[in-house]
Amino acid sequence: MPQEQPITVLLQEVAAGDKRALDSLVPLLYPELKRLARAYMRGENPAHTLQPTALVNEAYARLVKQDHPDYQSRAHFMGVAAQIMRQILIDHARTRKAEKRGGGVVDLSLEEAAEVGVQRSVTIIAIDDALAELERTDKIKAQLIEMRFFGGMTAEESAEVLKMPVAEVRRHLRVGQAWLQRELDRTTDDPKKH
Repeated sequence: MPQEQPITVLLQEVAAGDKRALDSLVPLLYPELKRLARAYMRGENPAHTLQPTALVNEAYARLVKQDHPDYQSRAHFMGVAAQIMRQILIDHARTRKAEKRGGGVVDLSLEEAAEVGVQRSVTIIAIDDALAELERTDKIKAQLIEMRFFGGMTAEESAEVLKMPVAEVRRHLRVGQAWLQRELDRTTDDPKKH
């Protein structure tokens, strides 16, 4: 792929601390970042205050502010971007959950209000809490789940980033997914967890 070489060079420059390289890199990867943002937003309420473009822009702003890890590949960079986008949505969901009532909000019946985006926010927060718990006990599984489901990375791309055999990545993913599903099922069965 002819475009891959400039991206690799730019990633190395970003990792070396060149903020201008990030300004050159993001437009090259913008279609992929936008696709990722759309995937995140697919399950959100259509009236969500964040739209895919805003999510990409917020992720870019956070990427510029952080100390850059040594990006090993395009997939690694996209994984970091995915993690940042997920955190943005979690922060947004936690803020929405914490707000009791907002000024200037359209009046809704109690039943209508219960349906508007609340379940999605609760789900995002529950997934984040479960992943944080998994990370405390098994960082690799948590990282792989995040790379796969939030970053859209394949097992092969994750294996490349983590320098692991693909079969091992798949095994960790299966076990991690089963644990996560069990944890989410337990959370939804326990009303005190909400």
